[in-house]
Amino acid sequence: MGLEERVPNLHNEKEKAQTLTLSVHAFSDLTYVSPVVFLYLLKECYIHGSCKATKKFKILQQQVHRVLYNSPQPGPATFVIQCLHVLPIFGLYSEGFSHLIVSALRRFLKLVPTSEDTLQAKVLAANLFIDVVGGLVNHDERIVVKILEGFDVRLTHIEEAIYRLKAQNDNRFDTAKTFVEQYIYKFVESQSYMTAVTLLEHFSIRQSGQSFLLKMMQNKQFKAAEKWATFMGKPMLCALVKEYVDRNMLKHAYETIKKNNLKEEFPDVYHKCTESSLKNLAEKALWDIAEAKTHGDRQLVEYLVYLAMEAGYSEKVDELCDRYSLEGFLKGKELEASLPHGRYLQLNELVVEGFVWVDEVDGLCDATCHIEGCKVVGIDCEWKPNYEKGSKPNKVSIMQIASDKKVFVFDLIKLFEDVPDSLDNSLTRILQSPRILKLGYNFQCDIKQLAHSYGELKCFKHYEMLLDIQNLFREPRGGLSGLAKKILGVGLNKTRRNSNWEQRPLSQNQLEYAALDAAVLIHIFHHIHNHPHPQPASVSEGHDKIEWKSYIVSYMDNFKKPKKGPKSKKASEGEIKQH
Repeated sequence: MGLEERVPNLHNEKEKAQTLTLSVHAFSDLTYVSPVVFLYLLKECYIHGSCKATKKFKILQQQVHRVLYNSPQPGPATFVIQCLHVLPIFGLYSEGFSHLIVSALRRFLKLVPTSEDTLQAKVLAANLFIDVVGGLVNHDERIVVKILEGFDVRLTHIEEAIYRLKAQNDNRFDTAKTFVEQYIYKFVESQSYMTAVTLLEHFSIRQSGQSFLLKMMQNKQFKAAEKWATFMGKPMLCALVKEYVDRNMLKHAYETIKKNNLKEEFPDVYHKCTESSLKNLAEKALWDIAEAKTHGDRQLVEYLVYLAMEAGYSEKVDELCDRYSLEGFLKGKELEASLPHGRYLQLNELVVEGFVWVDEVDGLCDATCHIEGCKVVGIDCEWKPNYEKGSKPNKVSIMQIASDKKVFVFDLIKLFEDVPDSLDNSLTRILQSPRILKLGYNFQCDIKQLAHSYGELKCFKHYEMLLDIQNLFREPRGGLSGLAKKILGVGLNKTRRNSNWEQRPLSQNQLEYAALDAAVLIHIFHHIHNHPHPQPASVSEGHDKIEWKSYIVSYMDNFKKPKKGPKSKKASEGEIKQH
């Protein structure tokens, strides 16, 4: 089980055989292996390992954890302390190996019962700490902290070590507490506040007053200040919140209040911070997250309703009012009537015949015939957002394809379940046609999502004549809505962007929102095609023509096994070619 399996790429076979023999012998039985020999072999394994440094460190840490079971003398914990005493002579490797063996020992100690060895090691670790402070052994402060925490060295152990030194007529020390406080004070003076706080907390030494907290705040050491205040308790946490509020650091104040359950102490601050957070979420159309953040608090829910009213999100207003039995708010239709006309771009301003919902085979055939007669179409997709970190995104729910006259909204979920072959054939005729220019915005995202959602369909593996409108502009801001406002003079209402696109039926507002995202692409394209624009991505200022044709691309999935090298990996995920 030794480290011999992890030591490839030695200079020659003879040297390799010798080193492997040493590794097998040394690490399979540590009874007669000294700390110096152990560390030397560890160094050889690290030097000759072929992995990257981080991976080698993890492998060696795992192996050291295992070899601690192989009878190191006089015991695993004591053996590690002895290693730490001599590690500084290994120069550049000292810090890394110190972290490695202390981490391995901590894992080891979690799995074995307390023994005479571990109790003895605490006092030896206290001795090592004294030697480091006295300059006899050179270890970095981070290693010192790790040793104290790893061996759980307390003031009583340091007191015992000092008592033994005094018995040897070494009278350099007063008490363990004074000795430790003097050591910590050096870190305070050098403004290494996090180290100072970690040590104060570890030894349960409490400073009086708020001066220490204020020093950390003045030096912008907010994490250290929070750690210190948490250790000191509620009065110091309240002082920390007040400092945050005085400095207008409301986000920090809010997080501290929430984490430490200080809502009753700071109700106004909590609500003010929460309302600010809700507003940010509403601006990003993350309504479900915003609602969850209210925790049913009536005052916060009412504020969220006002945000929905301000955004013109009428069905969200009705939904919240019904769910929380709120009265006195405008209903959806009343809200829409009260909003200023033309505040956002409307679908009827762009397409004459509106949208068509497509969820069965006859509608699919009619839509395909209509689209095949077009030279230019706009394409967009929608899917239900997934807010769980690390989870897979939901399937694409609908695809919108717009012509000059109408927008077809394809129910991909239902069509894929009912008529997958017909859906595949129809979309292949559209997406792979070299005669139809397909417009999109951030096309790569939609392509990737469609392929992941419907990998069985061939239509989403190959595209022809794609033009991503986003690529025509230098540093586009505000997304598609911002671009529409810049080009057409009116933006899009994006409040429904993250709504539930899997519900059936979709609301009228959802359908109009979806259709509008596809239809606006055609109008932006016609404006670019027929009028000069001052900030194209492809030409310098002063030119009056966007060379949009050079941005037309095709896309094809490459399902061959990737060869070595980044280029092959990229090709395996999908290849885009410029026309």
